[in-house]
Amino acid sequence: MRIVGIAFLSILVITACAAAEDPYQGPNTAIEETSAGPLYVTPVFHGSVMFEHSGLVVHVDPYSRGDYSDKPKADLILITHEHRDHLDASLIEKLKKPETVIVGTKLCAESLAGIKILANGEEGTYLGILVRAVPAYNLVRERSPGVKFHPKGNGNGYVIKFADKQVYVAGDTEFIPAMKELEDIDIAFLPCNLPYTMTPEEVAECARAFKPRILYPYHYGSTDVSVLKDMLKDEPGIEVRIVKLN
Repeated sequence: MRIVGIAFLSILVITACAAAEDPYQGPNTAIEETSAGPLYVTPVFHGSVMFEHSGLVVHVDPYSRGDYSDKPKADLILITHEHRDHLDASLIEKLKKPETVIVGTKLCAESLAGIKILANGEEGTYLGILVRAVPAYNLVRERSPGVKFHPKGNGNGYVIKFADKQVYVAGDTEFIPAMKELEDIDIAFLPCNLPYTMTPEEVAECARAFKPRILYPYHYGSTDVSVLKDMLKDEPGIEVRIVKLN
């Protein structure tokens, strides 16, 4: 009887662990198939996005104004730049585990210990996930004369590879030349709010340049991003997805 009891207890423990690891699926979650199983894509709030694939959880720019009460802890956290709506140290502390890998810019590392630094143009593989840092900056929009909201070289966008699928999370940026070099992007998150990033017209121009299969406008505040569906209706192969992020 003791052996049977131990076996039964073991089954319960295994079942409970499996249930705890079920991927999060909320109202904004979409499931994309990859060559290594489903990719769960969850826009959370503002510039915050969560991905789950092959048992790993990736948070990008988690921000405590979003609802993280039911979100799983991170295996990998990517931070695009040092602004407080992208680098939320208190929430990162809550989301991380002892083994969580945190990747960000040099300026991020000055604000948060333990960050693995990626500069524009560099790439690294973390927990089997290939991450490439691409530039993210303002060309014309300024905080004050001569001072851009997001200076060149300070921030990253990220191209994240989940098996055979590539996801581009642009960070805070305008339509910059590096975007024209992007290839084979399956899902793109492009920011759309003035005065900090882009207008809907500029987002549409970006999308036409590198043709993501799926486009999520994000970081849009009060901007009416629904107009992007009409702007891109004649662009074959681009699906515009609008989700509530504020």
